[in-house]
Amino acid sequence: MQFSTKALSIEKVRTGCVIVPVLAGREFTAGGALLDTAHGGALKAALKSGDLEEKAGATLLVRTDKPAKRALLVSLGERREVSEKSFRDAVAGAIQAAGALASDDAVSLLGEVAVAGRDESWTLATQVLVGRAQAYRFERLKSKPSERALRPTRVVLCVAKAHTTRSHTTVQRAVAIANGVDLARDLGNLPGNVCTPTYLAHSAGELATEFNLRLQVLEEKQMAALRMGALLSVSKGSEQPPKLIVLHYQGAAAGKAPVVLAGKGVTFDSGGISIKPAAEMDEMKFDMCGAASVLGTIRAIAEMKLKINVIGLIPTCENLPSGRASKPGDIVTTMSGQTVEILNTDAEGRLILCDALTYAERFKPAAVIDIATLTGACVIALGHHRSGLFSPNDALATELLEAGRESADPCWRMPLDDPYQEQIKSPFADMANVGGRAGGAVTAACFLQRFTKAYDWAHLDIAGTAWKSGKDKGATGRPVPLLASFLISRATRG
Repeated sequence: MQFSTKALSIEKVRTGCVIVPVLAGREFTAGGALLDTAHGGALKAALKSGDLEEKAGATLLVRTDKPAKRALLVSLGERREVSEKSFRDAVAGAIQAAGALASDDAVSLLGEVAVAGRDESWTLATQVLVGRAQAYRFERLKSKPSERALRPTRVVLCVAKAHTTRSHTTVQRAVAIANGVDLARDLGNLPGNVCTPTYLAHSAGELATEFNLRLQVLEEKQMAALRMGALLSVSKGSEQPPKLIVLHYQGAAAGKAPVVLAGKGVTFDSGGISIKPAAEMDEMKFDMCGAASVLGTIRAIAEMKLKINVIGLIPTCENLPSGRASKPGDIVTTMSGQTVEILNTDAEGRLILCDALTYAERFKPAAVIDIATLTGACVIALGHHRSGLFSPNDALATELLEAGRESADPCWRMPLDDPYQEQIKSPFADMANVGGRAGGAVTAACFLQRFTKAYDWAHLDIAGTAWKSGKDKGATGRPVPLLASFLISRATRG
């Protein structure tokens, strides 16, 4: 689905479908009123019929004469003041309904809607991101993909003539973010027998080639030489070799300190010796969604050509049981020199990330953000709407919270108080890798914090937001929008 912007004379527009917003069940925006007049009041007459529900996202198709063949009326809800959620619901409903029509193109007037607390740039970007999400399909592994054409293939977003340049830039950025989200979703949706650590490294290589990035992939022997005992303890049970992917995007001066994005890349997590229940274990192919979000974010910022330096750091492996796998009670030495008693082999994400976080020190980073499907406890705490945010740095946490609000990819700051550190004490090692059920998301973050003393750091637990279960099962691509918004803000500040 392609998006573009254009200043149009609404009453003269030629298209297969015009998306017309309806406010409070009865009012048109300026463009909708002009279109109604051009078609002899047909749109207003359709509204008076009462066939359009007031629920945001409800639609009513009105067949019109030329130049516009159809008008698709879409409700923005019962109230005159439109909320962010109502607007997103309206975009989703409109794109879904337009997709059922035999029309390859559409013109949207939704940009005329005033959304509370938001500007025109937000409404344009939201149309792109929500529209692309509606259009997403993952059918590459089906023997017979859907034969139904994906429509509309082209959507023109109507804008004011005075804002054409700014609007074009906004839409191009939103398209880049949508491309990054799609990449993250594609990687997340691949099964574990396809998306292995080697496959992830290959995907990073394709990204490096396409955007002229610098790539380094550390193999098992190199990680052993660096004494990454925690990471290698997780990969021991698998036949698949682990990788440490290091992807450099340089959009600013070489001396400018980079932001490091470290993504957990467990391409399949059985739990190891502490094996998970069989039910829904197939969803553990999504345990590399942190890694996928890093690659998706770098793809987005490379397409945008942001003036910032970013390093993607992806420790990736499988966590499987075998005669060589780590056992509960084993003690390993991390790259930092700190020792860890492994009480639960299913708490493996923090083990691969802790060595990656130590490795990040060599880049003298401006900030490090790790992204991981880390704990079921975070799902219990926050559900599936917000990612968990942990950071001892108030300024960095505020930046990420604001980026989440701006991108409609929200997170929620969780505690990281010193008393929680008591729960991961071990009588035999410097720390244990779990601290009991109580506050499990917090103690996992406390574990990671012990490896981040050299720089500003934040942790995003995306266990509740990285994928959906049930009939809509699949990767979401989150938190690519949040991370992209954060990096755009940093690049703008310089």
